[in-house]
Amino acid sequence: MTAHAAEPGDRWIRRFHPRPDCRLRLVCLPHAGGSASYFHAMSRLMPPGAELLAVQYPGRQDRRAEEPIDVVQDLADAVYAALLPFTDRPVALFGHSMGSLVAYELARRLEADAGTVPAVLAVSGRRAPTVTQSEDVHKRDDDGIVAELLALDGTQAQVLADPDLRSLVLPAVRADYRAAETYRHRPGHQLRCPVLALTGDRDPKAAPEEVAQWREMTSGPFGLRVYPGGHFYLADHQERVVADLTGPLLARPPA
Repeated sequence: MTAHAAEPGDRWIRRFHPRPDCRLRLVCLPHAGGSASYFHAMSRLMPPGAELLAVQYPGRQDRRAEEPIDVVQDLADAVYAALLPFTDRPVALFGHSMGSLVAYELARRLEADAGTVPAVLAVSGRRAPTVTQSEDVHKRDDDGIVAELLALDGTQAQVLADPDLRSLVLPAVRADYRAAETYRHRPGHQLRCPVLALTGDRDPKAAPEEVAQWREMTSGPFGLRVYPGGHFYLADHQERVVADLTGPLLARPPA
């Protein structure tokens, strides 16, 4: 797998299949413990005219020597600064689980600070920001966090079974869970962009009725898609999700 930084020296954005002449950029933000490489297969599935940019958070893979960021708003600030050079084309945002919160805060910054309205904000596997629950995974010991990951089927069991690999993975996972579990929605800019909410019909973290409340986050159009599967339904439905995300946007006449 070859990952290209979006620009020389850039740490935040990965382009697995660069398309300099694209009409649309889909910016993907990973789940807690996830990395840019999670979206490699989706990048390969992108239709002509669209390019996928995957965000690489600090504290993992080639950025594992960096301190993870454990505040959603701080993550959004950093991604916003890195993404601005790529807003010369229409930008769609896709976040999964914790990445949905980062994508939402990023969309708010793009609209309020840069005057850039995303083509769509797609939020996956995450209840609306205003729906809070008491969660404490980030406070558990290592075995408790591993149990959570295995229950959600989000991290390969062989990685978690290897003590050396586990010690590399868990600091970033813990920081991400802290970011997601301590996030509280702050009043401010209401989005104008379309919002598309996606979830699995058996997701224990994102029931459809909770996901549907994303409609309150925008004054623009809202859609809800429910796919067969659990929290990581995306693994089995990538082709369909890519079509649902990019098809309507690429069908529009160029601005």
